[in-house]
Amino acid sequence: MNARAVVVLHQGAAKRLIGRGVAALPQVQAALREGLVVVTLGTTNAYVAEEFLKKSVDKVAHCAGYIGRKLSVVPAGRRGRELVLERGRPVDLSPGEVVARLSAGDVVIKGGNVLDPQGLVGVFMGAKGGGTVGRYVAPALARGVELVIPISRLKSVHSSVPELARALGIGRLKHAAGLPVGLFPLVGTVISETEAIERLYGVRAQHLASGGVGPGEGAVTLLLSGEEGQVEAAFQELSRLAREEPPLVFHEDAG
Repeated sequence: MNARAVVVLHQGAAKRLIGRGVAALPQVQAALREGLVVVTLGTTNAYVAEEFLKKSVDKVAHCAGYIGRKLSVVPAGRRGRELVLERGRPVDLSPGEVVARLSAGDVVIKGGNVLDPQGLVGVFMGAKGGGTVGRYVAPALARGVELVIPISRLKSVHSSVPELARALGIGRLKHAAGLPVGLFPLVGTVISETEAIERLYGVRAQHLASGGVGPGEGAVTLLLSGEEGQVEAAFQELSRLAREEPPLVFHEDAG
């Protein structure tokens, strides 16, 4: 029998779900056993890092750029380093050492800012050299490294990522609320709430709504459908994620 259910995931619950979805990917599991996994900085990636480490991480330190009252960055002195795992264990490698060692079968996990109707993801670039994108994405694609892109359906837009990428650019903007940015289209395996639910629970998930008020600010509402027992199990498990700690509130003067 086909059953349906509606769930509302606040930001912490959604990010935890996405983190679990990323950790369950076969290519990620293979890289954890045999290769390198690089978890770049990002608010959702902090939850991904926790899934790998099985302990909490400093979520402010694991963030680089973010949207607060304006386009902002965590101050360099408050910002941590990317998590690098070799065969599942954290290793202390510089970005240059990581790039030199990346090869086919390894995984780079890079979050995004924009999810378009075609499922393409774009990421903001506030550094003229491209930041993390400039450092890792081109070598990853050149060598056959897997790029995994965690992103919430909250970041869905109606425009296309390629069109927005052509329109943006640090030097093209006359004004910006905070940092001027460019937009880079990412190519890889996208994991949002819907893909995570389908992979973890075997039911279909459709995006119904984004946002809310109060504790629902930044929430994602989803429609689940599938076999009755699987929908019931998914609904109960996702309801328990309501206990997840909400993401940190960032302040423009943080640090």
